[in-house]
Amino acid sequence: MYQNPQTEMANHSPERAEPTPSQTPSPQLTHRRHNSTSQNDRNSIKRVSSPTPSSTDIIGDVVGDFGIWQLRTILILFLCKIPAAWFMACIIFTGPELYAGSEFICDTNYLDAGANSSMISNDQCYVVDGMTGSRRECEHFIYISDFDSLIMKFNLVCLRDIFVAWTQYWHLFGVLVGGVVGTKMMTSISPRSTYCVGAVAQIVCGVVTGYAQDFNLHCAFRCLSAVCCAIMFTAGQAIFADITSGIHRIGAIILYDTFWSIGVILLPGLSSFFNSWSLIYVGITFPTIMLIFLLYWTPDSPRWLLRHAVDRYSIDNVEEILREGAKINDRTFKIPQDFRQQLEQLSETLKAQPAPPSWKELWVGKRAKTHMIAAHLALAFFVINFMGMLLNIRSFGRDYLVPNTIAMGFSEIVGCFLALHFTLKHNKWKWQCAGIFNILAGFLGCLGWIWTDADSMDVDVKVTLWMIIATIPKAAVSCAQSMLLACMNEVMPPNKKQLYVFSVVTWARVWLLSAPFFNVLKKIDTALSLTSYCVFSILGGICTSLILTPRTSVSPVVPQLVVEHDKKDQSSPLNAPVWTVESEVNNTRL
Repeated sequence: MYQNPQTEMANHSPERAEPTPSQTPSPQLTHRRHNSTSQNDRNSIKRVSSPTPSSTDIIGDVVGDFGIWQLRTILILFLCKIPAAWFMACIIFTGPELYAGSEFICDTNYLDAGANSSMISNDQCYVVDGMTGSRRECEHFIYISDFDSLIMKFNLVCLRDIFVAWTQYWHLFGVLVGGVVGTKMMTSISPRSTYCVGAVAQIVCGVVTGYAQDFNLHCAFRCLSAVCCAIMFTAGQAIFADITSGIHRIGAIILYDTFWSIGVILLPGLSSFFNSWSLIYVGITFPTIMLIFLLYWTPDSPRWLLRHAVDRYSIDNVEEILREGAKINDRTFKIPQDFRQQLEQLSETLKAQPAPPSWKELWVGKRAKTHMIAAHLALAFFVINFMGMLLNIRSFGRDYLVPNTIAMGFSEIVGCFLALHFTLKHNKWKWQCAGIFNILAGFLGCLGWIWTDADSMDVDVKVTLWMIIATIPKAAVSCAQSMLLACMNEVMPPNKKQLYVFSVVTWARVWLLSAPFFNVLKKIDTALSLTSYCVFSILGGICTSLILTPRTSVSPVVPQLVVEHDKKDQSSPLNAPVWTVESEVNNTRL
């Protein structure tokens, strides 16, 4: 028995036997007949319908699909995306590009006395022998800058510039490992405790990352910081996805990345307060302390606690959480008399769930292979584009980092809301909408070759054009990525959903490791690095268009039951009891 918010509800009353005119039943007999008929209606509905877990779940009945309690929890958990964005994108401001000759020069004092006739190349990267004309790489540099950057600390100039991408690689590797570790941790540790462990560890690792004196140590702790970030937002999503349902859950997951984008927008302002890369790391680390204090108002996952309940105290904890949620949502009248017994039954039901299927079974079913290949490839293309294109704004010039970073953040937010619009208003063809949007935006981004060699063009106009053709594909990628993360499991049966999402996300994060190195293409041409990401948008759009939304047919049945309700319950037609009977499913391909 379930309610489909997107299906028009029609009232159907079961047939009742009417007394003949000659009969005049007593009020007591009428009351007994009515109660008997109502009970028969209920029993027939139970026999006909196939209730889904969400509809028979006492948790959803008590706290509702969405309310003030869920909203408060979501806003608190969404905040963990802000430091996650800071740790990913901080390289834009901790390692800005330095100008050869004006901000760094080759220091030839380390050369022997016989090298007095040596000359320095214009890019300050090579020492040229004046006698033989041979050259060798410069090893020591003198820096002239008010900002103590990561590049200056570890000499990441000239040919060593590739190591800027290397540090970013280790961050993305940490995101991959953190997602897997967080998922495995939650098999034995509650999501709220997992979130807290990740937050505490992030504070420690973030400070060490900022003050590491060795480059290898810096990369190692940057990786660990990313692991902690991934653990936090993995556990956070597990919590708010458990206390919401229906379209509210989909909307929450789609909008999860909007707080990531808010972090990107805030990063330039935060970085402006510090004149050292080490202090920037401290600045992006310590706001996590506030997230730990906010855990006081953050509930744990009720179903996780019930599934792992070992004694009556575990059930007591869940009951306390749900009673608080019902009180905040003003739904205490929904708490039944046998609330405790129903929680115990739900706990036993969750513990008795069968083991998840194997990965090979995900490929079984009509269109299963198509959906598996399309989703894996699409999300891989999109996450590479999502991360790489943000970092690629370094190729548009250091003087434009602040406005370009803010523009990228806003384009990501626009993309998330477009995904929400497509899902709510064009659910049947939402994949095709997102796919076509990415294909068109990708072709638009390839137009940069038109003015890449236009040296006579004003620099400000040129950068503005670069950003226009970069932000539109960025919005398209944000739209498709958030839609995939929120809705891709709809193509799988319930017992395969979790494994399917884990497989697709993990696969995509493996390929995400390549994203920083595509930015090296800017050494050849700025248009080349941007075009590479736009090609990914086109390919991802094609793959997304191959996904089909399952279409179900639902015939609602609303029996007229005479039940004495609370006055508050009677006052709203939305609270009327509604039973829906799932009919034959047509045009559903898995």
